[in-house]
Amino acid sequence: MTMLLPDLRHQVLAANLELHRRGLALYTWGNVSGIDRASGMVVIKPSGVPYEELTAAQLVVVDLTDRIVEGTLRPSSDTRTHTALYRAWPDIGGVAHAHAPHATAWCQARRALPCLGTTHADHCRGPVPCTGLLDAAAVAGDYEAATGAQIIATFAAAGATAADAPDHRTTPMVLLAGHAPFAWGGSAMEAAYHAVVLEEMARISALTLALDPQAAPLPAAIADKHYFRKHGALATYGQPRT
Repeated sequence: MTMLLPDLRHQVLAANLELHRRGLALYTWGNVSGIDRASGMVVIKPSGVPYEELTAAQLVVVDLTDRIVEGTLRPSSDTRTHTALYRAWPDIGGVAHAHAPHATAWCQARRALPCLGTTHADHCRGPVPCTGLLDAAAVAGDYEAATGAQIIATFAAAGATAADAPDHRTTPMVLLAGHAPFAWGGSAMEAAYHAVVLEEMARISALTLALDPQAAPLPAAIADKHYFRKHGALATYGQPRT
């Protein structure tokens, strides 16, 4: 049987398995999606299917209105959060969500993740923001769509209050208060990569604050030096591309 978007299916499958392989997603606790921008179709993990059993054929294709285009299984319960991010940010190509323990602990503490050192600064420009809690009306309504709107609003609010505030390009990840993190990137695998990076940043920061609860954020000059060594037109990290 011919399936829609076979290459994207295999990319999304690999990204989902990466979360599981790295220990970020136990049992069925996570999902990754990828989008084909030309068609506006999203490939996403089906709801409740264990990673050990997951195949490319089981992945579900939806459009940006959340309509199932192809697939016999129900898509992830977080689908409407994924599609909200794709609609708001046309430069992203993948979204990842997992209840990884350290990042989720920061979510449950309802704390933004401060940039305490260069490991963080290498990947994000500034803290990883934490959203507020959804109110009862949002939870009772379209909860997953409201979650996506809340993520988008968190970055919009940060940008409105400070010129150097994180945005979704320089900080491709967020902590959902009381819930768990989301991450995104140019592809499904890059989104999974950012989710793995966030978990390690969260772990290192928790250890740092256990040693010194008063540990201060890294000075901006050092943080920016490390961020821009890896990102932007003047990046010097790694090997030149030909």
